[in-house]
Amino acid sequence: MTQDQRAISFGLGAVALWSTVATAFKIALSQMTPLELIWLAVLVSWALMGALVIRQGEFTQALRRGWRTALWAGLMNPVGYYLVLFAAYDRLPGQEAMALNYTWALAMAFLAVPILGQRLTLIDILAGLIAYAGVWTIATRGAVFDVAFADPLGVAFALVSTLLWALYWLFNTRDSRPALIAQWQNFSVGLPVLTLMLLLGPGFQWHGPLALGAGIYVGLFEMGIAFILWQLAVRGVSRTAKVSNLIFLSPPVSLLLLHFVIGEPILPSTLIGLVLILGGLGLQQRQKAPASSKA
Repeated sequence: MTQDQRAISFGLGAVALWSTVATAFKIALSQMTPLELIWLAVLVSWALMGALVIRQGEFTQALRRGWRTALWAGLMNPVGYYLVLFAAYDRLPGQEAMALNYTWALAMAFLAVPILGQRLTLIDILAGLIAYAGVWTIATRGAVFDVAFADPLGVAFALVSTLLWALYWLFNTRDSRPALIAQWQNFSVGLPVLTLMLLLGPGFQWHGPLALGAGIYVGLFEMGIAFILWQLAVRGVSRTAKVSNLIFLSPPVSLLLLHFVIGEPILPSTLIGLVLILGGLGLQQRQKAPASSKA
């Protein structure tokens, strides 16, 4: 395999795993609270990444430097982002939360103006209008002239998650830490915070093997292995756009899995809104290589 072929295979692996997590979220959240799920998933991912840091001989380096950045980064991701994201999945059908969350790339383009001093192009603005027309379609479930949302708080959580994720990656443009070390350090900061929240709150209860398995799956694949595969893909490819466009394969697969595994009926408003969101993202990506990240 050439270097690009290997990178694309890593990217396809990450996208395949991310396509399953909306279903895993819904299964886990039907059994446990968002706080219980995030604590379990972060614990599993933290252990996995810590083992990889040790295996690569970087544990001493990870202990010595980078913690000042990890203090704010860990509070954003995993604590803030996943608490809000799981709250959205807890309130909304998986298809709606997943589709709304895909607008993070457009949020990042708009937020890059005040944060990084970048300029918006006419295509950026047009792409944003198209994509957020899709958001409105999904949020109103097709009743686009009716402002009575079915679950306004759930929609708000989903959109706030996109802002947090976009801000996290924009602030990380100044982060010089190696990706794996940075992720492990961030989770090392986030895990004690989540543990304290859990102890002061409902505590962690046993919900059965299905809930435990779903939580472990989320930690291993959404937060762990998929992240590593995506980083390998982005760093190994000759041109970022070759792998970044693979993320467009994820939403249709996610919808099918939610339908056949969870039994969610696929709403026409979700399909129309998702087409608009992906169309806006595609238009934006055609003009320039997007920033590397996840869905």
